Amino acid sequence: MDAQLIAFTGVAAGMVALPGADFTVVVRNALASRTAGLASAFGVAGGLLVHTALAVAGLAAVLVTMPVLFRAVQLLGGAYVLYLGLSALYAIRRRPAQDGSGTPSGAPEDEPERPAPREFGRAWRQGFLTNALNPKAPVLFLSLLPQFVPDGQPPLPRTLLLAALVVVLALIWFPAVALLVDRLGRWLRRPRTARAIEGGSGVALTGLGLALVTGPLLR
Repeated sequence: MDAQLIAFTGVAAGMVALPGADFTVVVRNALASRTAGLASAFGVAGGLLVHTALAVAGLAAVLVTMPVLFRAVQLLGGAYVLYLGLSALYAIRRRPAQDGSGTPSGAPEDEPERPAPREFGRAWRQGFLTNALNPKAPVLFLSLLPQFVPDGQPPLPRTLLLAALVVVLALIWFPAVALLVDRLGRWLRRPRTARAIEGGSGVALTGLGLALVTGPLLR
């Protein structure tokens, strides 16, 4: 039994499940529809795939050692998360607390039906960009993966396995979150609950975005 692989699985599972901007985006989109929630979940996994691939290729080391480039990624990621947060807060102002039928104005049954591919693509991009532009991820993967490569083993096959494991865990966790939110959708989409979740998501994303944009260089 590979004790290091088991240990890494536990660490990676905790890292993937840790609430952050990507988790917030998945929950917010899953509140809109199952399609949007799952699309965001797959987008987050795609962003993790980018980070793990960069770490395996060694490109993350280049990013970390170049402060100007690292800061550019930090500002870009912060600006995008801030945009999502402000968009969520703005959506609350346009969403009445309750319509005539007692259902939330923003619920799928009240919205004009949108083409599924368009909805999927938009939500996927949100999940992907939120995760791919996370400036902490390159440092995290660059420092984490080498610690679980046993002495004497070729590093490339091992890091590929560890990277694939992270992506698999994301493909389990985030779709599960999206499906759970959709399962609870009848309650979560009640007018007051929906507004509270939308507001909480907006505040959380706006705070994270501001912290990235105005904060010091993350190293």
